[in-house]
This record gives sequence, C-alpha cells and structure tokens, in this order.
Amino acid sequence: MADRLEGLIAAPFTPLHPDGTLNLEAVRPYAAMLARSGVAGAFVGGTTGESLSLTADERMRLTEAWTVAAPEDVRVIVHAGAESLDVARALAGHAASCGARGVAVMPPTFFRPDGVDGLVGWCAAVAEAAGEVPFYYYHIPGLTGVHVAIHEFLPAAAERIATLAGVKYTWEDLNDFSLTLDACGDRLDVLYGRDETLLAGLALGARGAVGSTYNFAAPLYLRLMEAVTAGDMDAARDLQRTSRQMVAALRGVAGSFLPAAKAVMAMVGVDCGPVRPPLAALAPAQTEAVRTALERLGFDEFRNR
Repeated sequence: MADRLEGLIAAPFTPLHPDGTLNLEAVRPYAAMLARSGVAGAFVGGTTGESLSLTADERMRLTEAWTVAAPEDVRVIVHAGAESLDVARALAGHAASCGARGVAVMPPTFFRPDGVDGLVGWCAAVAEAAGEVPFYYYHIPGLTGVHVAIHEFLPAAAERIATLAGVKYTWEDLNDFSLTLDACGDRLDVLYGRDETLLAGLALGARGAVGSTYNFAAPLYLRLMEAVTAGDMDAARDLQRTSRQMVAALRGVAGSFLPAAKAVMAMVGVDCGPVRPPLAALAPAQTEAVRTALERLGFDEFRNR
C-alpha cells in the first residue's frame, strides 16, 4: 500500500477548447502550477472535472495527459466512477495501466447500490480491475443520492478490498466523519471534501483534503492548516472566513459554482475554457463580476502562481 495521502489535493477542472473539445495541451502547465502552489495531489476527473459530462474515451485521454504531466510530488488519483460497472472497471484498469497513484469511484446515481453490502460489492468489482493501485471511495451523497454511514462502510469494504486506501468525504455529516476517523483514521486516508468548512475537518483530525478551490487558492488553505498546527485558531477562523466568502462570491455570480470557479483559472494563468452543457459558461460581465469580487477579498494575496 502507498504512503498515506496528506495535505491538499486539488480536484482539477477539465481544460476545454472554446468549441468544447478537450484541451490536453493545458494539462502540463496546469500540473506545474499545482506543484508550485504546494498541493500534494490531483484528484482527476471528479465532480470538478465534469467527469459524467465526458465520454469514456475523453476520460481516458485526460488520465493519460495527467499521469504523464504531473511531477512526482503531485500524486495523481483518477476518478473512475460511472453508471455502468463495465465502464467503471475499464476506466479503473486504464488508470492503473497509466501509472495512476490511486483510483477512486463514486457509485452509480440512477440505479443505486443497495445499502452497505451492495456498495461494497460494486466498489470491490471496480477495485479488482485496478489491480494493486490504492482504491478510494468517493462519498458525495448530495449528488449521487447514495446515503450510507461511512464509518460502517469502510470497515466492511476493508474486508473485501485489499487495496482500500480510504475515502474522499464530501458531505456535511460531521458526526459520521468523526466516527470514520475513530474507526479507520489510523489505517486509512479520510480526506475532507468541503473547502469552505475545512477548519471543521481539521479540528476533528483530518490530515488531508480534496477540493476545487485548491486549484487557484491553495496558499490560503496551506496557511489555514499551518495556523491550526500552530494552535492559532483566531487566524485559522479568519482564513476560513475568507474561503467561505470566496466560495459564496463564486456561487452568487451565476447561481452555479463550477462555471465561475472554472473562469477563475484563466485569471491565474491556466485557461480551462468553458464548461460542458447542461452547465452554462459565464457571460463577460459575469466574469468581470467574479474578478471584482475576488479583488475585494484580496485574492492576489492567496492565489496560486
């Protein structure tokens, strides 16, 4: 099993050309920028990467680009979740063949696994296709509709998945998150998945986090983590407040976080292009509104370089 995954893991946007096709040429400078910003990994092809709006072939090409471009100190975790088990297994096997350092899956969202046992069976089948590559479950029930207690799921999954490495926990149930740390935190990675409440996860004992805004504002969160380590909770709360205001500003521009957040990438020097339908790209006036809102928060002080 690989070393524990700690620190910030960015969830990259999928770079697209203006016509909506993949812009894989952007991945190398993107990976270099993340490395400079101090993140520990890249969670490729997840929600932020619009994975379910991409074809399986596009997702494989994206995986190939990231596993080639990422420096050694940026660990690439590839999301392989899909509605079809065969597709998920193919994506997982492909990620393993490309040298991905981890494979993750969210469950299918239409015909859903039944309870803990059903979910374990689904995950075990996908993990098998990835061979010896560390396996992560992606828990985001607000989007998948699959509600299970992760502190019950992970121990059950560990009995059937030899490569189980942990969970990306993107949900608001802090009691379950805490119980999961109690049950598995000494053996598995319990990665916190809400940027705007990272402080809560750290206070409960999280050592790693996966997030969208780490793509362009990692220094803000690294300072937050340093403040927690130093016991300076006043500074940590101030930094988390800035994070919340940033996320709220991005959501408020167009009523949708992802198009606004993707537009920010051009502001830090890595143009990731538009979003895929049914999401809608920002109008020029909305992009300027995002820029103005970030400037008011002092964005230049904590943006990625």
